[in-house]
Amino acid sequence: MTRSTLFAHDEKKLFTLREASKWTSKYLNRRVTISNISYLIQYGRIKNYGNNGSPLIAQDELKKYYDLIKKKEGEWKKVLGEDLNWHLSFIEYKESERTKHVHRLHPYKGKFIPQLVEYFLDGHIDEFKKEVFFKEGDIVLDPFCGSGTTLVQANELNIHAIGVDVSAFNVMMSNVKIEKHNISELYQAIRKLTKELEDFQRNKKNVEFEEQLNLKLSEFNSEYFPSPDYKIKIRQRMINEKVYGREKEKEFLPIYWDLIKKYQIKVLQNKNDTFLDKWFLAPVREEIDFLFERIKQIKNPEIKKTLAIILSRTIRSCRATTHADLATLKEPVTTTYYCKKHGKICKPIFSIKKWWNRYSIDTLNRLLEFDKLRSNTMQICLVGDSRNIDIIEKVRNKNPTFAELISKQKIAGIFSSPPYVGLINYHEQHAYAYELFGFERKDEFEIGPLYKGQGKEARESYVRGIAKALINCKRFLKKDYNVFLVANDKYNLYPKIAELAGMRIVNQYKRPVLNRVEKDRSAYAEIIFHLKK
Repeated sequence: MTRSTLFAHDEKKLFTLREASKWTSKYLNRRVTISNISYLIQYGRIKNYGNNGSPLIAQDELKKYYDLIKKKEGEWKKVLGEDLNWHLSFIEYKESERTKHVHRLHPYKGKFIPQLVEYFLDGHIDEFKKEVFFKEGDIVLDPFCGSGTTLVQANELNIHAIGVDVSAFNVMMSNVKIEKHNISELYQAIRKLTKELEDFQRNKKNVEFEEQLNLKLSEFNSEYFPSPDYKIKIRQRMINEKVYGREKEKEFLPIYWDLIKKYQIKVLQNKNDTFLDKWFLAPVREEIDFLFERIKQIKNPEIKKTLAIILSRTIRSCRATTHADLATLKEPVTTTYYCKKHGKICKPIFSIKKWWNRYSIDTLNRLLEFDKLRSNTMQICLVGDSRNIDIIEKVRNKNPTFAELISKQKIAGIFSSPPYVGLINYHEQHAYAYELFGFERKDEFEIGPLYKGQGKEARESYVRGIAKALINCKRFLKKDYNVFLVANDKYNLYPKIAELAGMRIVNQYKRPVLNRVEKDRSAYAEIIFHLKK
């Protein structure tokens, strides 16, 4: 529908949010939701010609924005090669679908999306996947299990699955996702802990302080960082964000310090020796320790593990860092600051209550959602080193029935994303959890750890490590196995890995990775290597 703007000669075709969603979905031939369009307005990507209650979007601006997005495909192919399989970008899936049900129980840096696993495990064929590799009732193995994505998707598809990981925390996370839970008992435990946390806070001033700080921030940000006008002016280079942001950051600091003084808030902890000492403000650390001690008293081990995952997710969101640096920590933040991500003055966190409440409810809902989809198959994640673990023996200690099935039927294949050489510190990303829960760190058993870098020696060690894991796992596989490994193989290591493991690469699927946690939005691709005997 055409609506007149302020000047009669400047008529534009304007859409409501719903109309914009429908038009864009048709134009791109994929689903674009109302919330997707709202995001564009909120972050100043497109202009709002209506008001906050009834936003209106110009068709030509919408088209221009999405034409630039479409152009990215061509640009990425120039950088990454013409063999890029854009279908495997899964661009048509919303963020909520890429993190559906239990996949978002806890953050994990370096995990692949469930749709990628599903693509290779399910029974469909298309112009790229010309045969079915796994069927219902098969057993699939993930020797580098990470956060358990393969196990969860295998369950959805009625496929048995085993995961192996050197990290005890990763194994706990994966098993909490796939195990059946007494939701009623978990709910009661959460309710009791939340009440105890509220009682603990009554004698503290940090909650009231944070409420007052939020009010002051809201007033200040409304005046100096109006949304979306401020972000639009930045995009149009009418405001120097770096200069203006620093100026307003300094302007707000006296308000912050006055409130600190008024409520007598102790910001820093007494020590700075450990991760928990360094990356959490004093009031937050007190609440973390309080809840942890209460969780330790829970007698049911399954409930205790699930509560530990909720607490871990909570404290990860409460680290004293800027919003822009949540994925890769730089320096602790102890005052209000200009936030480049949100385009306003933000603050560090002084209480875990908000996040504990949010993640408790979210966890219950996600577990319930997965229960509705769950198949009657077996999944388990084991603590161990894939280079030497006896899978059947380890499974027998936990689930003799499953061990018998593995012995009799053998494992149909592997779907896994091995660690990337010198890219991620897999233990350090959950350092707070190892420290708090007392898990033994096994950094020295990581294959391709960050601290070894990406030099020649590190690459050779990585090749030997992955090959050794595949050789060990082969003895549990069927003769006609299918192995799928997801990797960013910029050093061309996987042909050598396959050779050392006595396997051959029969196909490669190259996919663009569009939705990364990091701020880096440069062209990035993964290859899914298909290996056989």
